[in-house]
Amino acid sequence: MKRLKYLFVFILPLGVYFAFNRQGWSTFSPIIFTFVLIPFLELFLKPDKKNFDQETMLKEKNSSIYDWILYLSVPIQLLMLISFLFVIELTPINSISYFGKVFAMGLLCGVLGINIGHELGHRSSRWEQFLGEVLLLTSLNTHFLPYHNEGHHREVATPDDAATAKKGQSLFSFWFTSHFGSYVKAWKIENNRMKRSGKSIFSFSNRMIIYSIANLVLLFGIYYYFDFKVLLAFILAAVIGILLLETVNYIEHYGLLRQKNESGRYERVKHWHSWNSDHQIGRLMLFNLSRHSDHHYKASKKYQVLESLPESPQMPTGYPGMMMLALIPPLWFSVMNKKLDQI
Repeated sequence: MKRLKYLFVFILPLGVYFAFNRQGWSTFSPIIFTFVLIPFLELFLKPDKKNFDQETMLKEKNSSIYDWILYLSVPIQLLMLISFLFVIELTPINSISYFGKVFAMGLLCGVLGINIGHELGHRSSRWEQFLGEVLLLTSLNTHFLPYHNEGHHREVATPDDAATAKKGQSLFSFWFTSHFGSYVKAWKIENNRMKRSGKSIFSFSNRMIIYSIANLVLLFGIYYYFDFKVLLAFILAAVIGILLLETVNYIEHYGLLRQKNESGRYERVKHWHSWNSDHQIGRLMLFNLSRHSDHHYKASKKYQVLESLPESPQMPTGYPGMMMLALIPPLWFSVMNKKLDQI
């Protein structure tokens, strides 16, 4: 039964489906659930720091149930996106319902599209990586994989990393530096990979070329089969998904820096170079992403066996609450700069 707890995340598409079939302010119910109700509950629920023992960890690591929960998210995300396109076509663009449904879809783009796309993108199987790419495409964020896997994990907690927020940097500034910085670096990574293999940077082996074509085909297809209003709604939903990702990036590494050793190289990534959260609902909603310190220590580790370790700096609450806190920079700096000074 404990293995099925991650099915809890699918309460979100159910809520979004409800929003798609409602009008008025009730279309914002998935947003209220995620960013009001969950943070409120996590104020009273104690973090769960328990880890599997070694024997149980090996058993859970090899259980295919955890993988199938991830795979299930792919058809659900695609069906929800198709539903969204048809629903938004019939929704007046100047209505509260239009924006409520766009935000609801954007939430799915962030949680199912990008977050699970991230988990699958770390897998060694090309099939699983492809599923991750499909999910990321639903948020127009396919460039995430080249930079995240080969750039962010190498450069994390250094000034070179586009996805590490500097101490004193506001969330709104970080949205731009992280997203566009990561995009540029993803191109550089793929172009360099092509040069090392003796291929043209315009080769179809260049993932950024394929991703760019896929994004354009998707955008054109939506415009062709629907209209500009629907295309605009999809782009807005994708942007919301991207901003959710960048907000998560912001809270995960804010102000943390690796030190340089005597040779001028940065020390190896350790558990104290990412903020950790063991708050239970946030962990379930994001497939243990909040145990981010262990994820960066060993990126190939599957989500179900990520550990909480005492040397990891701890967030005061779960991811949804921390994301809301980050939207108020003075309050964020007051809380998190004080925690940084204590490390």
